[in-house]
Amino acid sequence: MSRELRVAAFQMSVSLDVAENVAKLKAAIDKAAEDGAEILLSPEGSLSGYTHEFDAADVEEALATITDYAKEKGIGLALGTCFIETDGLCYNQLRFYKPDGEYLGFHSKTLCCGTMEKEPQGEVQHYAVKPLEVFQWRDDLCIGGLISNDLWANPVGTPMPDTHLTHQLSEMGAEIIFHAVNGGRSDGEWAEVNWQFHESNLRLRAKSGKLWVLTADNANPVTLPCSAPTALIDPSGNIVCQAEKSGEHLIVDTVNF
Repeated sequence: MSRELRVAAFQMSVSLDVAENVAKLKAAIDKAAEDGAEILLSPEGSLSGYTHEFDAADVEEALATITDYAKEKGIGLALGTCFIETDGLCYNQLRFYKPDGEYLGFHSKTLCCGTMEKEPQGEVQHYAVKPLEVFQWRDDLCIGGLISNDLWANPVGTPMPDTHLTHQLSEMGAEIIFHAVNGGRSDGEWAEVNWQFHESNLRLRAKSGKLWVLTADNANPVTLPCSAPTALIDPSGNIVCQAEKSGEHLIVDTVNF
């Protein structure tokens, strides 16, 4: 018996202005609803901005606004944001909500980026990490989440071992991974090198885990190409649907498990 999930991914120009991000996310929810999507994926830090230095109260209020709006429109969310939890710790998160607004929990970025020094510098110092888990989207479908470097473990910015989180999620029962990205931007030689590395890892790791991957990158600035595809990849590693390399775009497609 065929099982389907209609998914949307928003290649969004992420700002440090929370109100601006809210407006863009609302517009994407509207478009995803029009196209019949069941769940919308947004990039890493798409609500708060990709930073640990955000106004916690502003982000809490914005989160309530977006989740209420998505519930009103009947759209589930795989929402990228940084957030301070009740334990007082800051997490770089991908938060999951069903179309009826039910909150399933969050994935925290696990392979946080940092320098390769003995005592790494960078976001490894700013974000807490919790154990990897999967989420029950419905009775017949288990999903997982990853954030940026969690999937590709870029060798110039991963000071901890690559624990192959994609494969771990597959072994835990996930059939699709929602992958929120906020990659660096450049217009030189390394832009193409990074793109090739990210695209290859997306395809190879989907194939290795025999699962679907939906991924969405930050598009800021819109004048430069993204660092990675915003795309849907099937369990054979084939790209089924992909956004243009630069600018803001919403892709919508149907996954058949």
